[in-house]
Amino acid sequence: QVQLVESGGGLVQPGGSLRLSCAASGLTFSIYAMGWFRQVPGKEREFVAATSRSGSNTYYADSVKGRFTISRDNAKNTVYLQMNSLKPEDTALYHCAADRRYDDSVDSRGDIYHYWGQGTQVTVSS
Repeated sequence: QVQLVESGGGLVQPGGSLRLSCAASGLTFSIYAMGWFRQVPGKEREFVAATSRSGSNTYYADSVKGRFTISRDNAKNTVYLQMNSLKPEDTALYHCAADRRYDDSVDSRGDIYHYWGQGTQVTVSS
């Protein structure tokens, strides 16, 4: 049974930082590209960042480029999202997702990701 479990969310002031983690089990982690998405109630799910199977290729939404960094540790079956210079508009439920890939590419389309975690809440407020 595949499980993706996110952690690291919380309440942070504008300008602050958080590091999200997503621990994967029940799958061969190294053959999956991994992505982070976020969703606010009443709005569509939004792509945030993705990393390829090896971690060599990454892709970011324009809204987080330069502030967020995605990384992965294949030995620990974990993907991370380092979030710096947080803004109130970053407030959302953050999900990680796994995409079975046959090459070292990444994709921002959420509908092609196979597995999803339950999410961790990030709230940016003073």
